[in-house]
Amino acid sequence: MNAIVSIVGKDRVGIIARISNEMADANANIIDISQTTRRGIFTMMMFVDVENITVAFDELVRRTEQAGKDLGVEIKMHREEIFDAMHRI
Repeated sequence: MNAIVSIVGKDRVGIIARISNEMADANANIIDISQTTRRGIFTMMMFVDVENITVAFDELVRRTEQAGKDLGVEIKMHREEIFDAMHRI
């Protein structure tokens, strides 16, 4: 199972490090990552393999959302199939 993680907010040091650590701590494998900063706004999309995570998916979502609050950015994490269904035309 895969998940999509989106992060948006004011740029600051440590965003990628913190989110990467949250994923590693849960044994989630980052498959692909796209990140950019424009005019001080940080955006990142991650494609993450959550098949072998060591915590419940909902717990990983909670942890990443808390990390976002700590960092002052908004983080959304969805299972890939839910993300695809939400964006199907």
